[in-house]
Amino acid sequence: MRILLVEDEVFIAEAIAQVLKKSGYTVDLAFDGEEGLHHGLSGIYDIIVLDIMLPKMDGLAVLQELRDNDIMTPIILLTARGGTEDKIHGLDCGAR
Repeated sequence: MRILLVEDEVFIAEAIAQVLKKSGYTVDLAFDGEEGLHHGLSGIYDIIVLDIMLPKMDGLAVLQELRDNDIMTPIILLTARGGTEDKIHGLDCGAR
């Protein structure tokens, strides 16, 4: 399984990637929204783990752009935001 992890905090991204790789997954990292979008548009990922608060382009904009380009890869959103409205907005943008 190939995973795209989009997270701007390098320490967090590398820690998550290390755990996933030890579990046998192939992991590609992107550290900002534009880079994440570029990788995501390739359509080669089985799942995308996407932070919401990213530099250059926020995660919800990345998600919306992927869906607008018919990329239906399942996406898990990472966020420190826990409000119901934030969750609904993420689902409305196409999170699965």
